[in-house]
Amino acid sequence: MDDAVDLTGDGGVVKRVIRKARDDAIAPSENLSLVDVHYEGTLADTGEIFDTTHEDNTIFSFELGKGSVIKAWDIAMRTMKVGEVAKIICKPDYAYGSAGSPPDIPPNATLIFEVELVACRPRKGASLGSVSDEKARLEELKKQREMAAAFKEEEKKKREEAKAAAAARIQAKLEAKKHQGKGKGKAK
Repeated sequence: MDDAVDLTGDGGVVKRVIRKARDDAIAPSENLSLVDVHYEGTLADTGEIFDTTHEDNTIFSFELGKGSVIKAWDIAMRTMKVGEVAKIICKPDYAYGSAGSPPDIPPNATLIFEVELVACRPRKGASLGSVSDEKARLEELKKQREMAAAFKEEEKKKREEAKAAAAARIQAKLEAKKHQGKGKGKAK
């Protein structure tokens, strides 16, 4: 799961799975080409975040293969399943190239995205096989969202427990220092 995969064969788009999707999760396809993602983009050189959907908890939606996003995203999203979180490293040729995207992205910038594929759905005017297919898709989407919410809640709980443990250790050290000098006086 931690292995990086070169999706283009030239190191231009490299993907590393951070959280694997369920085996039965749906993936983008010709019939399900609209994708919804959460992401955070950083500059590889500085680590500076240049764009994110996490601050306002929004979803970014686009249709694969239409050129509405950088090439790296069109390539990487096709390899993901709903619920999957991946780190995608994008060389300039697969991102904004020599032009960059001023003012946030300089020329020839390598970009790193952490992306969660939240959903994939049919484009407008496309039809799924039947109503039962649509119901199954919606049920799967609901399960994926519940899993993602449970995972986020679990991570939040772990962070809070770690903070409490760290605070307790600091308090214990302070108490130990406070009592360290007492009882060392000369006996009469």
